Amino acid sequence: MELSDIRIYPVKSVAGIRLDRAQVLPWGLEGDRRWGVVDPQGDIYWSGEHPQYLAVHATITPEGGLILAAPGLGELKVPPADGPLVPVAFHGLDKAMLAHDDAHEWFTRLLGKPARFVWLDDPNRRRIVEEHGGLPGEVTSLAWDAPLHLVTRESLRRLDDWIMEGALQRQEAPPEPLDVARFRPNVVVDGFEPFEEDTWSWVRIGDVDFRVSELVDRCFVTTWAPDTRERGKEPLRTLAKHRRWDGNTWFGIRLVPKNPGELKIGDRVVPTVRK
Repeated sequence: MELSDIRIYPVKSVAGIRLDRAQVLPWGLEGDRRWGVVDPQGDIYWSGEHPQYLAVHATITPEGGLILAAPGLGELKVPPADGPLVPVAFHGLDKAMLAHDDAHEWFTRLLGKPARFVWLDDPNRRRIVEEHGGLPGEVTSLAWDAPLHLVTRESLRRLDDWIMEGALQRQEAPPEPLDVARFRPNVVVDGFEPFEEDTWSWVRIGDVDFRVSELVDRCFVTTWAPDTRERGKEPLRTLAKHRRWDGNTWFGIRLVPKNPGELKIGDRVVPTVRK
């Protein structure tokens, strides 16, 4: 029962970065989803509608800016944000700080529509809303609804098995196993029964305690292959058969850290099951 994978996404919706260790802050892993892209009115542009995001790689610079890279656009060094606060439409957050003008133009070319690049200057300003399991005082980055997202390797393997069974029944060619990157987790853990995480209320990873705020409802972002950016029917087709209730399909859990610390590959993982 151990931690086998750690990932951050410096910009919301772009490709992730795998790490050997990461600092845990009240709002999530250090460097995770402090930047985002919005339209001129502040509404979120997300990868479900814009899979070209998945080809973007963002590297955090020592001074707190970014280096952005994507096919056909080259690299852009973005300095630390220092612009005015502008309206944004994230749950629990009404304003974020504008980045440098060059970054707006870079993402406008990527998406083919007017874009603004923003920075969450103070994550303590973004609360986790109650309808997504938030408690008073809990905050998050620009991630969806909670600071961290966890999946188990065994649940992914069970999902692969179900997809294979469905393909055989339809007399289709055997599919490749799913890349866990489709689910955009922060942490992947090994050594549990498939979907055992559904029953957890708390989990300790290394020396850090996390509260489970809710299960993760899956959207069609997962149907885009992260490497080719081609869209298919999986995994939602199979999740809808085996993991559908309350009008949604479910895979993974959301976590809220209750103390700071460091995660590293190989850390022991100890869950607490709901009573």
